[in-house]
Amino acid sequence: MSRDAFPAGLIIAASLLVLFVVLPLAVTMLSTSLPAVLEAIVDPEVARSLGVTFLAGAISSTVGLILGLPLAYILARGNFPGRETLAAVVDLPMIIPHTAAGIALLLVFGRQGLLGRGFSRLGITFADSLGGIVVGMLFVSLPLLVGASREAFAAVHPDYEQAARVDGAGFWGTLWHVTLPLAWRGILSGAIMMWARGISEFGAVVILAYSPRIMPVLIYERFMGFGLASAQPVTVILIVVVLLLFALLRWLARSLDA
Repeated sequence: MSRDAFPAGLIIAASLLVLFVVLPLAVTMLSTSLPAVLEAIVDPEVARSLGVTFLAGAISSTVGLILGLPLAYILARGNFPGRETLAAVVDLPMIIPHTAAGIALLLVFGRQGLLGRGFSRLGITFADSLGGIVVGMLFVSLPLLVGASREAFAAVHPDYEQAARVDGAGFWGTLWHVTLPLAWRGILSGAIMMWARGISEFGAVVILAYSPRIMPVLIYERFMGFGLASAQPVTVILIVVVLLLFALLRWLARSLDA
């Protein structure tokens, strides 16, 4: 269907949605002075927060891949009672308010929590630590990776895997040489969305691990303590860095596909 074939109402509705997404970002960027942004860039607190944010995001995404891909494959290939119930359980963090998720995580991973007490005896703490940030990010973002990876695995026709096994490949050989190469685009898309969702998390993280401050927490703290003028430059920095990294990852995905 050519562009001219779309009804005007459809084009208007689509344009309004795009404007709804772009306008707030554009206003934020254009209304923030460059000197204020440059001042925020050299602020040690902002630099530390940015580093913690992306480090925690990278760790949570890596852990998510290690734990999430096996589950996604089981959900895609398995045919067992309760499969869809299991999938629904994995999706629960998408519908639970994230402040409520933070309380739930605190009750489990806090210093006096169900698991936190045991970890504390080993010298491992999650409350107000990098580990707590990773847990919060992982909890809210893992469903995005599992869902996208499940669809990617399901899109690989089982006949390809069966043919590899007939040729003598075992389960792991088939998974590594056949399934993953065919499903990698969907998995990468899910990983990118998981990472982006994780580093943007506020509610779960601020309750379990207020400190060290990730960027969303720092923005909130500056807004509440000093007002919009103080929070806005930090917001611009986060938006720009995320957009640049997102564009880089998308370019890398297209390059690998080519």
